Amino acid sequence: MRILVANDDGYLAPGLAALVRVCQEFGEVDVVAPEQNASGTSNALTLQRPLSVYMSSQGWRYINGTPSDCVHVALTGLLEHRPDLVVSGINNGANMGDDTLYSGTVAAAMEGYLFGIPSIAFSLLDKGWGNLDAAADVAHGVITSVLGELGAGGRPTPWLLNVTIPNRADSASLPRRLTRLGRRHASEPVIRQVNPRGETNYWIGAAGDAREAGEGTDFHALASGCVSITPLQVDLTDHAGLPAWSRRLGLTAP
Repeated sequence: MRILVANDDGYLAPGLAALVRVCQEFGEVDVVAPEQNASGTSNALTLQRPLSVYMSSQGWRYINGTPSDCVHVALTGLLEHRPDLVVSGINNGANMGDDTLYSGTVAAAMEGYLFGIPSIAFSLLDKGWGNLDAAADVAHGVITSVLGELGAGGRPTPWLLNVTIPNRADSASLPRRLTRLGRRHASEPVIRQVNPRGETNYWIGAAGDAREAGEGTDFHALASGCVSITPLQVDLTDHAGLPAWSRRLGLTAP
């Protein structure tokens, strides 16, 4: 089996090294990661300048671009083969609910999914890399459990999973919960500062607290001491709203 590993924390991140070690137990591994931390870049592709590919001392490739750039370049010309699985992470902090729309970690996995490859994004619940080895054991278990979905010969139907792992030494033995995305409150206000030249600068405020965190959500699973596994999709169509919009606009719903 061939596995492509990416992340958004950069090629020097401890979470990337941990995930690479896990994947090496399953087959051949290619690493293509951002040169620098690219958290919060979502699905952005770099279109206004060329990208450069470098080789690290570990033999990993890294790119001066976004997580999506890394997977896109890998799959459209950098690699000589098509991977069987794309994994991203292990991220330094949670990607739950609305976070998934902004996350570079999720975006890297989603890029693999868009190219028809089964993909998984892994994140720790809290920042700081606490109990990273235990989180790597969880990643190993999740990958093991989906091996049958990768297909033997031919191309399997692609799928995309978002996995969030508590920072606990016993996380590998914690229950796993199949979840849906919760929702956060709106983010905190921007932080305004004046620089030494008298110019006003703005820092994006902290993410909002959980707003929809009931049973069945990723927030609830993590609060209950479980590993959250959320299947994701890319279709943003409001299917339930199509009939109402058909009536309002006088158009035929697809």
